Amino acid sequence: MMKTIVWFLAFALALVAGSGAPFAAGADKSPTAILDHVDDIYRGSSSHAKMTLHVVTAHATRDMEIEAWSKGKDRFLIRIIGPEKERGTGTLKLGNNVWNYFPKIDRLTKISASMMGGSWMGSHVTNGDLVKQSRMSADYDHKKTFEGARDGTNVIELSLTPKPNAAVVWGKIVVTVRAEDMMPRTIVYYDEDGKLSQTTTFADYKTMGGRLVPSVMRVVPASKPKELTEIRYHSLEFNLPLNDDFFSQRNLQK
Repeated sequence: MMKTIVWFLAFALALVAGSGAPFAAGADKSPTAILDHVDDIYRGSSSHAKMTLHVVTAHATRDMEIEAWSKGKDRFLIRIIGPEKERGTGTLKLGNNVWNYFPKIDRLTKISASMMGGSWMGSHVTNGDLVKQSRMSADYDHKKTFEGARDGTNVIELSLTPKPNAAVVWGKIVVTVRAEDMMPRTIVYYDEDGKLSQTTTFADYKTMGGRLVPSVMRVVPASKPKELTEIRYHSLEFNLPLNDDFFSQRNLQK
């Protein structure tokens, strides 16, 4: 099962706080500024998103309609709203604690340390990804390794390697963005031995919540190239007035 940093959840579910400012014309295009922009695209002091989660594995294909809310870095609530048989299933994060709720059996389960490596809702995201915190510019040394035309688009490529003592799982990350607006095109992850682990691609750029974002993100594991997890955003809102008590076990079980 893939190990991804919480950045993936931020992109996939819009659930981590930050400045989230659009990349203005004439803005700093240093490698650090580009990485911070990529990290912050979907971020706000709070957020609300509706999306479709499409998961393909060797054994099944699943589509789930999901609604998600976040506040700050430590609070989020995810609820499945379709299909009907899974409606109401949800996940709550408060700090480093994560709970799953299964309405069919009316069971609330706290994710233990031994369960952190397990798959979240059958996707290529682990339960442990929900509690990890990582910021690319802070945790990785980074440099520009390409700038120019590629596949008909002007791009900037950045290569990242872990800083000493950084608590990260990747041996190398390669980030490619569009030069015109710093929108991410691909992020490629390698393990500590330099072996390709997974590729994340972005597409269908749209304005949502007042900012340009990739509305589709797809993750493909290198070891299982016929499998994938894809997120398709339908709506995004940022900086909503959400009370802390919205993110509660009681609300999760409604």
